[in-house]
Amino acid sequence: MISVEALPWWAAIPVALLLVLGGLITLIGATGLARLQSFYQRIHGPAIAVTLGAGCILIASMVYFTVTQSRLVIHELLISVFVLMTAPVVAMLIMRAAYYRDQRESRNEPGDQTIP
Repeated sequence: MISVEALPWWAAIPVALLLVLGGLITLIGATGLARLQSFYQRIHGPAIAVTLGAGCILIASMVYFTVTQSRLVIHELLISVFVLMTAPVVAMLIMRAAYYRDQRESRNEPGDQTIP
């Protein structure tokens, strides 16, 4: 196993910056999830920010393992493609399901005489 001291400074700086940036972006997305009021506002924080934060962390991992193993490591590209393809689609489907649920509940309010 390679120690952290073996990582050259020219690789350690971008890895550290990408990790800090990815962590901050993920933290901002999680804070948005906790602080925003409605469901529709809350879904945007994790859907957008966490995807970008995960991308920064995966790029940092790719740079670190490429430098320490002295060969191109691109396994993280597969993870990135999977996250970038699935996260927005899942967020859209969750929002669409909530919208349809809200529409159905508004049609079935008490005092409404229409039968769907």
